[in-house]
Amino acid sequence: MKPMRKFLLAMAALVCTAVAAGGALYLLRPGILPHQVAPVAVNPSTRTINRGEYLARAGDCVACHTVPNGPMFAGGRAMATPFGNLYVPNITPDDETGIGQWNAEEFYRMMHTGVSRDGKRLYPAMPFASYTQVTRADSDAIFAYLMSNPPIRQKNREHELRFPFNNRDLLIGWRSLYFREGEFKPVAGQSVQWNRGAYLVKGLGHCAMCHTAVNALGGSSESKAFEGGMIPNQNWYAPSLTSNHEAGLGEWAIKDISDLLQVGVSHRGTVYGPMAEVVYNSLQYLSDEDSAAMAVYLKSLPQKDSDAAPNQQARLVRPEVMEVGRKVYVAQCAVCHGAEGKGQAPAYPPLAGNRSITMATPVNPIRMVLNGGYPPGTGKNPRPHGMPPFSHILNDEEVAATVTYIRVAWSNNGAPVAAKQVNDLRTLLPE
Repeated sequence: MKPMRKFLLAMAALVCTAVAAGGALYLLRPGILPHQVAPVAVNPSTRTINRGEYLARAGDCVACHTVPNGPMFAGGRAMATPFGNLYVPNITPDDETGIGQWNAEEFYRMMHTGVSRDGKRLYPAMPFASYTQVTRADSDAIFAYLMSNPPIRQKNREHELRFPFNNRDLLIGWRSLYFREGEFKPVAGQSVQWNRGAYLVKGLGHCAMCHTAVNALGGSSESKAFEGGMIPNQNWYAPSLTSNHEAGLGEWAIKDISDLLQVGVSHRGTVYGPMAEVVYNSLQYLSDEDSAAMAVYLKSLPQKDSDAAPNQQARLVRPEVMEVGRKVYVAQCAVCHGAEGKGQAPAYPPLAGNRSITMATPVNPIRMVLNGGYPPGTGKNPRPHGMPPFSHILNDEEVAATVTYIRVAWSNNGAPVAAKQVNDLRTLLPE
């Protein structure tokens, strides 16, 4: 037998032995067979916990129930309100200081009715007015996830509310005015995607909690939902989602809305301030399908603004103020936002035609010039471009002139800004 023939027979025998021993032979030539991985069976309890983690993130539970750099869900975070400080409770499965002795029924009652295990009515800083729409199955999944976390023994701190707001009996009146109990029911005639988006926006996402004005009693009117309002004790304005003169989304593409929610930036805008925290903690973890569903629902919100846009305000600005604003803009802002305010989307948002710049309240653009800020670092935008603060190099008059300039230049129709408005916000900056 020729040497080459012997070699080939030996190789054939070796291959056959390998097949017999391993039970399978994958051809190594690229493209012949795809790499195959046997599916791993997932325990039903694990599936429930994983789903609960996803839903807890959609509800942004960690934002309130975790002190920065502290143990997750151990509570203790101070939540400032116009009535005093609320201290968020421990929701880890610790038997003594957390929810370790709770059961799924008690957890659902709390989510659905705003009444705790011990029968106490919860203060509405806990968004039970939105969470009441969460289904029992989703509530049970969230509970299973919370119970799967390590127990942290950290005693809850008593609230520090002024009289008479420390009397929980007052919540009876508040609830009669502003709370309607009930799970979300799909709306007939709307698509599955629209209903999924409505469920997330109105329920776990509790978006209306910020984007609706809050009155002196700490309540909001359902008829004014999503019409915008100041976020209590944060000095940021959550713009109207129902007005195309503010952040109304009727003219936006679904992808741009979805990107803003999930990525933090899009070709139409960028999130900063409290909304950046929401995207970082919560919305970036949404699936593409859920992010798109929320976008579909938000885009469908009826626009309630009048047909007439605000008048162009440039004629109300003194020429010397415009010149100061222009000089600062050219020196500090144009390198990113462009000489004509067109920006370089999505990294540097446009200022010309940007409704977040020209809204009735100038709080947000003033804060951006003073504080600077970054969009959130997200899975799809891990290295966001940020804006430096200018509070240390611009005085109140210069900041007011700069914000005035960007609100009225390039045919923008915002109103001028006064130095006092800047100073009122500057005093809130940390020293």
